[in-house]
Order: sequence, then structure tokens, then C-alpha cells
Amino acid sequence: MTMTGYLRELGRAMTAVEVTDGDGRTMSLDEGFERAVSILTTQTRTGLKVMFIGNGASAAIGSHQALDYWKNGGMRAVTFNDLALLTAISNDYSYPEVFEKPIEMFADAGDVLLAISSSGKSDNILRGADAGRRTGCRVITLSGFRPDNPLRSRGELNFYVPSMSYGHVEVTHLALSHTLVDTIIERRNLGGGQRPPS
Repeated sequence: MTMTGYLRELGRAMTAVEVTDGDGRTMSLDEGFERAVSILTTQTRTGLKVMFIGNGASAAIGSHQALDYWKNGGMRAVTFNDLALLTAISNDYSYPEVFEKPIEMFADAGDVLLAISSSGKSDNILRGADAGRRTGCRVITLSGFRPDNPLRSRGELNFYVPSMSYGHVEVTHLALSHTLVDTIIERRNLGGGQRPPS
């Protein structure tokens, strides 16, 4: 594949993102995006936090975005990627519980959980999303690959990238997350706020 061909396919994946609500009802990408912005701004305005979970590249997206959401977006944001936490919970409990346990401990009702998984079928992400729901979190999922992946039915809002390419799914997830925080920052700045320096 050529570079142009790869980027063309990436562009198709980005513009083909599908959004469903918790009942499986489809909405436009713009409507889903506005709902996500509303959830994030409403919840964090009262001091609640945003939590990110993911494996591998999705963990890296979560770490990157947790930093951007608090440093640039002014929102309390965390991810559970600390090495000691990951290895202790994996060893003392099991790897499938590696996000479930900290969410049970640290989540407050009304927090926003962004659960990221390219395949949408990682057991630890599914269990983390379920723990978020049990603790009263507003759960937003980002998944890809197969349209019937189980993560796609776990959130109040579910963003699905219809691609079997890890690269396309991961880059689209990062773009979606960035667009959310950048939109929140931009709208706040229109109200007179200032964006912190990068």
C-alpha cells in the first residue's frame, strides 16, 4: 500500500465512525460528539473526574489524554497505568481485574470513564467498563474491528471505528479524544478563558 492509499483509508475510517447510545440506537457522529462534550463538561464542572483505561497503544492514548484533559482542559483526569499498580493487581488478583479493582476503589458516582479498546473484546476493559457502570460512572467507549464487539454495548455512548486496521482504529480513537478536549477548550476560550501554554 502507498502512503497516499494508507492515508485515504485512514480518512475513510475517521469519517465512518458510528455512534450508538446505551440502548443500541444509532445517532450521527455530530450528535454523539455533542453528547460526549456535554457529558464531559457537565460532570467535570462540578469537580468530578475523567478516567481512561486501555491496553498497549490504547493505554498510551489514555495516558496522553489524561494529561491533556487536566493540563490543557482544566479537568481532573487520571489513568490507571502505573507499573506497580498493574503488576500488583495482576499478581494479587488477575490481569482481567487490573482496571476493575482501581475503578471500584477510586470512582465516584458521576465520574466519566473512557474505555478504549481496538478490538472491543479485551476482558480487562470490559470488566472495567462494567465496574464503571456499577459505581455510577458515565461510561463512554471507543472500539473498533468487528461491529458486534462487546465493548460497543457497554457505554452510555459508544464510538465505533469500522476498520480491522490497528493503526486506523488507534489514530481515530486518539483523534476523537483530542477533538473532544480541544472543543471544550475552544468553547471555554470563546467565553473569555485562556488555554494554558503547551
